[in-house]
Amino acid sequence: MTQRVAVIGAGPSGLAQLRAFQSAAQKGAKIPEIVCFEKQDDWGGLWNYTWRTGLDEYGEPVHGSMYRYLWSNGPKECLEFADYTFEEHFGKPIPSYPPRAVLWDYIKGRVEKAGVRHWCRFRTPVRHVVFDHETDRFRVTAHDLVADRQYTEEFDFVVVATGHFSTPNVPYYPGFDTFNGRILHAHDFRDALEFKDKDILIIGTSYSAEDIGSQCWKYGCKSVTVSYRTKPMGYHWPDNWQEVPRLEKVVNKTAYFIDGTKKDVDAIILCTGYLHHFPFLSDELRLKTENRLWPLGLYKGVVWEANPKLFYIGMQDQFYTFNMFDAQAWFARDVMLGRIKLPSREEMEKDSRAWREREERLETDEDMIWFQGDNVRELIEMTDYPRFNIEGVNRTFMEWEHHKHEDIMGFRDNSYRSLMTGNMQPKHHTKWVDALDDSLESYLQVEPKSAAAE
Repeated sequence: MTQRVAVIGAGPSGLAQLRAFQSAAQKGAKIPEIVCFEKQDDWGGLWNYTWRTGLDEYGEPVHGSMYRYLWSNGPKECLEFADYTFEEHFGKPIPSYPPRAVLWDYIKGRVEKAGVRHWCRFRTPVRHVVFDHETDRFRVTAHDLVADRQYTEEFDFVVVATGHFSTPNVPYYPGFDTFNGRILHAHDFRDALEFKDKDILIIGTSYSAEDIGSQCWKYGCKSVTVSYRTKPMGYHWPDNWQEVPRLEKVVNKTAYFIDGTKKDVDAIILCTGYLHHFPFLSDELRLKTENRLWPLGLYKGVVWEANPKLFYIGMQDQFYTFNMFDAQAWFARDVMLGRIKLPSREEMEKDSRAWREREERLETDEDMIWFQGDNVRELIEMTDYPRFNIEGVNRTFMEWEHHKHEDIMGFRDNSYRSLMTGNMQPKHHTKWVDALDDSLESYLQVEPKSAAAE
């Protein structure tokens, strides 16, 4: 009987898994039957932008946390696929910080070339996954939203690739219930123009706090106040930007902070992170972790130690992204194909504890980047994924960090050398602060498809 693999999610992590199997088949390997379940109407995960917030047209929680005008906040050279470069996709080198539409086009390009769309069942969220110890198989219950029909199928392996940036962590502060303005989580942020000429308060110091604040500044908000819990981000912010200690309470439209300062604000944006949330998994299969570089329970960051027929892709806090998902997907594929033999559960747990102990000794972003690079290198060396210069990626990340501290509102104006092709990438034709059009056509300076077709 042909083995079957269920991949849950068709974002970058799930698509990496599809590409991994297609690559093996292309080289002559016999692969299992692949079924990818995707809640949205197209692939791309968070990069598949929707204007919707809250619930979608089927009453499903909106997965996307993507907003208009988002540009990559890290060099594309650090996330480039080793088997499908930006230059192959676009036919030329392009600048280092693409907007969302460009990255979505790139992600789609690889799987369109691979011809794996027929493996995907769109508008079909997974409702429940259980493992039957008698049959040694998973029972996966899915919901065809268009037909409004639920059904259950059996699989030998399950890959969880649903990401962990879609279920918001929403704290409460005294006065929120009577605040005379707008309160929203970053998950529901869509358009910086909503906050033009407004004083905004951002809670948190994550990448989303940095970027949403920068977007609102770029599109004309009156002021940005960032409330930090432990320490400020510490960049050289514009004059109408300030960082203050933890929020204590809100009274009407006045925010009070624990250092005794206060600020009148029109809107509060909670950049307070996301939860690892897998309600469709039975308890014995569910990863429970905070956002960190090394979640326990996953051998090599991928294999569910309690049941090695279950895999998680992309569940770490991330510096590396797309090519790390590839490294994990190729590793998971080779475990499923029997090419990689797993050690005992005791040995897997021992290995995970060693990585966790190393993680707990990390002190700086630089330490964390090299740590994650080592994990990616280890995974790639066990598979046939194309080798690439991981040390070079790490050093590009170091340069990126330097550029951010040098000019937080101008770091996207820099360019870097591709670690895959060796070619230096061009600078963008417009400085980021002046580039108000985030379309693919504007970024690449090409004629819009609709106009070209006329």
